[in-house]
Amino acid sequence: MAVIEWEPQTWQLYNDLLENARIEFGEKTARRWESEIVHIYDRLNKYPTSYTQEELLRSKQTLYRRCLLMSRRFKLIYYYDETKEIVHIVDIWDTLMNPKALVKRIE
Repeated sequence: MAVIEWEPQTWQLYNDLLENARIEFGEKTARRWESEIVHIYDRLNKYPTSYTQEELLRSKQTLYRRCLLMSRRFKLIYYYDETKEIVHIVDIWDTLMNPKALVKRIE
């Protein structure tokens, strides 16, 4: 089973998004998003390479993958270090933003 590690700024971003969901959409939505991340965690633990490669980052040397979350509004961007069996979560990307900005953020 893989270990999951968050970049500190990505963990903070996730918590900010969750808090914003509580304020904007209510506790029920925030709880649904929390359960969604638990499901993603379980899948990443067992099958870290099961999500799709992120097309916008295909030119990078590292193989970045993504999974959709929060009603497909966001992408959780990660890569898997097979030698250490660690999933590195590096960004949460708002799909409404300019795609070129994602490439710049992941450098």
